[in-house]
Parts: sequence; C-alpha cells; structure tokens
Amino acid sequence: MTLLPRSSIFTSGTSGTTTYRKQLAVLLDPDHLTVARCQEILALSHQHQVDYFFMGGSLISNPDQTSFVQYIKQHSAIPVILFPSSGLYIDSAADGLLLLSLISGRNPDFLIGQHVAAAPLLQKSGLPLYSTGYMLVDSGRQTTASYMSGTTPIPNDKPSIAACTALAGQMLGLQHMYLDAGSGAMYPVSVAMIQAVRQAVSVPLLVGGGVNTPDKAEAAWKAGADVLVVGNHIEKQPQFISEVSAVKARFNVALPQETSY
Repeated sequence: MTLLPRSSIFTSGTSGTTTYRKQLAVLLDPDHLTVARCQEILALSHQHQVDYFFMGGSLISNPDQTSFVQYIKQHSAIPVILFPSSGLYIDSAADGLLLLSLISGRNPDFLIGQHVAAAPLLQKSGLPLYSTGYMLVDSGRQTTASYMSGTTPIPNDKPSIAACTALAGQMLGLQHMYLDAGSGAMYPVSVAMIQAVRQAVSVPLLVGGGVNTPDKAEAAWKAGADVLVVGNHIEKQPQFISEVSAVKARFNVALPQETSY
C-alpha cells in the first residue's frame, strides 16, 4: 500500500501496535496559481515540512499546469502528485498520479470511462499510479466537482453509506480512499464519517475540503485521517500552512519521522 518511496509514503494510521505519522498535502489549482504565490507556498511548505503537493482541480482552463509542475520540481524536493479532473491532465514530470474512481457516484464516465480512454497515455507516461476510491461528501453547497461529474454527494450525516462505499472500493482492489467535501466547502467531512470509514477499511485514508481552522484539522486527524488535503484556504491565506503543520507536529511528536517496511 505504498504510495510513494519509503521516505514519503501514504499509509494507514495503524498497523498492529505501530502508529504511523500524520501527513499533510497542499492542493494547488493551476487556475488560481501565480508564480509569486507558488514561491510563497513553496517557502512556507519547506519551512513547515509539508509532505506532498497535489496539482489539479475540477475545472482546469489554465494551460500552464505543466510549467507549474516543472517549476515546483526545479525548486523543491516535495513530491508532486497529479490530482486529475480528467485523463487529459497527464504530466510525466510529476512524481505520480492519483487514479481516481468516483465510487460515491453512479456516473460510469468517472467510475471507469475516462480511465479506459486515458489508459494508453498513462502507461506511456511511466507515472506511478495510485488507485484511489474518490468519495464526494455533501458540504452544504454544490461544488465544482459534483457539478462537473454530474453526481450526488454522500450526505454528510450518513456515515454508514460512506463506510460501505469505501469497503466496497477496498474489496474491488482500490488501494487508497479519499473523502472530499470539495473546494470551497461550507463545512468539512464530519468526524463521524471519517471514523466510520477508518473503521471499515485498512487502506490509507485521505480527507479534504472545508478545513480552514486548526481545530478542524485536528478533528480530522484525530478521527482517523492519515493524510489531510488543504487547498482553497491556503490559496487565500498561505500562512495557514504553518498553523495546520503545527497541529500535525503535535500528533507526530512522539513518532519516528520515517517507518521502514
């Protein structure tokens, strides 16, 4: 269940008696990114030990995604993982790609259709691919992701639906689960839902959307998130990286920085 090399991996929160460190991913949307803002986020991410950059968005109209990936790779050792809105957004300069299957919806195009069309390009790219069960969760307003995918998010107060969906995804062989309230969410994925999914599956759990305070970050990690993904709020307030990283450090203070497998 390794997502990246041993020095920077996604892994589930516990295995036997071992507890693994919590991790933080900063989601960068090329449509909202400038070189100046990218430089600011890079500096803060290095200072506060961000684990990953995710690059992508639900609707990408900026043709400069490749240049941003290359810019980050030139100025940072932090892994860049593509977070694609479709199979068209493939960049071999990245360190990997989340191969998302939208298991919370019933749109076959986002379950398997785009994957079929992109498969030859993905194989040719040579990118490490990380099969991920992607679950959109209701956040109080329609998000770009739910609109573009034409799917209904899982109700935030129905943790059992999310747990069964994640379990089915794991049974189908998906190696990561991603609960996402979406960009600009009014509220984040509920603690009850994160706990339910964490108890249902043994694969790494990513959680994102609506995390705009240290308390919300702490609640998500405490509930069982392995990797917290923060994007929209950091676009507006890059200094939030330092705040959320301080929360991560409290969880990891007694743990080794790397775990051998």
